[in-house]
Amino acid sequence: MDTTRRDLFRLGALAAAATALPGFASPAGAQKPSAVPVERAKRPLDILILGGTGFTGPFQVAYALARGHRVTLFNRGRRPSPEWPGEVEQLHGDRETGDLEALRGRRWDVCIDNPTSLPSWVRDAGRVLRGNVGHYLFISTISVYADGSRAGIDEDAPLAPYRGRDAMAETRQTLIADMENLYGPLKALSEVEARRQFGERTTIVRPGYIVGPRDETDRFTYWPHRVAQGGEILVPGDGLDPIQVIDGRDLGEWMIRLAEQGTTGTFNAVGPAYPLTMDALLHGCQAVTSTALTLTHVDPAFLEAQKVDLPIWVPRNRGPYAGYGQVSNARALAAGLSFRPLATTVADLLAWFGSLPAERQSALRAGIDRAREAELLRAWHARGGAG
Repeated sequence: MDTTRRDLFRLGALAAAATALPGFASPAGAQKPSAVPVERAKRPLDILILGGTGFTGPFQVAYALARGHRVTLFNRGRRPSPEWPGEVEQLHGDRETGDLEALRGRRWDVCIDNPTSLPSWVRDAGRVLRGNVGHYLFISTISVYADGSRAGIDEDAPLAPYRGRDAMAETRQTLIADMENLYGPLKALSEVEARRQFGERTTIVRPGYIVGPRDETDRFTYWPHRVAQGGEILVPGDGLDPIQVIDGRDLGEWMIRLAEQGTTGTFNAVGPAYPLTMDALLHGCQAVTSTALTLTHVDPAFLEAQKVDLPIWVPRNRGPYAGYGQVSNARALAAGLSFRPLATTVADLLAWFGSLPAERQSALRAGIDRAREAELLRAWHARGGAG
């Protein structure tokens, strides 16, 4: 099944469109000051964050402030900002229309570009910021790779080619209209443009599934939420398929550390540091929720015939994207990427999700509902399927 690839494309396009969706990420999930004191950086930096109020941006801001840095945000100002644990400068403009006037004549040590999926946005930012920014960090995606079928994809693997007429003429609207064909290639060209504009001072970070508090997609949330309900759970595959996710806080905080260290290069930001399987993920969730459950493993071919899409899961031995749960993170680990325990991510995610309005909690945006799951389980057992 192509579920994972479609998810990455779909959510990548939504990220590109997020500035037009004020409710896409709730400020309720903004990071609060840590109970564990954060050590101050040796040298405070002036950090410009393009975006900053979506999913990972608030984690970057909170950690940067805790480390003693000075933070400026640039966005359209259409979303309510979280209550920051310190002073944050806010600049407004619109990258879609090319309104970057608020950035002219200013200098920053670092620029972190969170929301960009279009090479023209990188080009335009470069025209204003080139020479005025010491280090440019670009959030990309593992969807840039041309071949997602093999295990161990590293940062030197070939990138997806763009087959359109003019990449610089693509817009957010054309991206959303054809995200499956455009998202990865346009991200890849955005990386190329970043290096063209900022040269050796560029860092490219390629996450896979970003999870944890503030994740409005519910892709990962589906599984801890389902485990918390207990009972018989439909699990795609044999439970041994590999899973890779990264907590948005781990990603955001690592980005700040990369900026502090002046680290450049290209990195796959996927986790954890050890192999994680589907069953291990679900048992890890159970360790947090302490619910009684039974895992019933269902053949992927059966699910495909039933037109069932389940999030996060990637079949390891079939399909053109079988490598998406086995991407190499060796280079990122060597550059200091670290991960909080899975139990912490699950517990904090469930607490955040439980703080949302009841109607939001009752309408998960990914996965299947309990009635559909029960129907599928009955059909699976009727044909002699075992757990």
